[in-house]
Amino acid sequence: MSHASQPLNWGAELLWQRLEPLLPGLSVEIAARTDSTNTRLLERARRESAERGGRLSRAGELEPPTPRGRRTDDLKPCLLVAEHQTGGRGRLGRDWHASAGASLTFSLALTLEPRDWSGLSLAVGLALADALEPAGAGPPRIGLKWPNDIFLMGAPGLAGAGRKLGGILIETLSVGHRRVCVVGVGLNVLPQPDEGPSAGSACLQEIDPAVSAPAALAAVAEPVVRMLLAFEKTGFAPLVQAYSRRDLLAGHAVSTTAPGVDGGVAEGVDDQGGLRVRAGSVVHTLVSGEVSVRLQPPGASA
Repeated sequence: MSHASQPLNWGAELLWQRLEPLLPGLSVEIAARTDSTNTRLLERARRESAERGGRLSRAGELEPPTPRGRRTDDLKPCLLVAEHQTGGRGRLGRDWHASAGASLTFSLALTLEPRDWSGLSLAVGLALADALEPAGAGPPRIGLKWPNDIFLMGAPGLAGAGRKLGGILIETLSVGHRRVCVVGVGLNVLPQPDEGPSAGSACLQEIDPAVSAPAALAAVAEPVVRMLLAFEKTGFAPLVQAYSRRDLLAGHAVSTTAPGVDGGVAEGVDDQGGLRVRAGSVVHTLVSGEVSVRLQPPGASA
């Protein structure tokens, strides 16, 4: 019997009980099928904005989810999980497809007011990696590729550095005087076909053969929420050292799409989560924006 035919028990009520004290008014919703959890939550926020006098473009309809807690078109926090995501979006417009049981795809919407948004995707990535693989005595198996990719390290793949395990997409929207932040997460749970990226795909079952999508959600949901709340108060600076332990790019030759920085050697991240790239005697600091960074094969010139 295929994994897709097995009913999934998400434990939504237990999740809600754990998370609602941290995010008062939270709802936890499970959608059997939708295009993109980020899109659905952004459209919900836009409807609220429209009711306050903003403009709203018409979007497709979402199949009715199963809520835990109440939900209307408001700005209260919402965790939306998709069993089957048909039109997931990655960074820079890339697609992220997810089938029921084979992947974990969810988005968390909440109002957030950090002094500086810089480094938020790195902070979320660190929360996910630490939840899936708590720090131990040995080198970590889960690494982070700036600014929003999660990798299984030590596995053949991207320039010998590993294969992609998942990704993060963070989008924000102003509604009145507040800003809604939608944090989208996609993680491969079961083996995935390699499509497009040369890095190849890894999955959580390579770390824990017994893991399931609901179990992975139960492991990461609270750490992600706690990280977001901590980031709102202190920003990325306190996380630089912890991030460096999982930094996939540090010390490697990279190429970039940043204007004037074709390539160099990655030298970690700064207090705002900017990637430091040394090109000759000059160190450039890249901010995520629309910049793409790729590892170069061993021996490639910097």
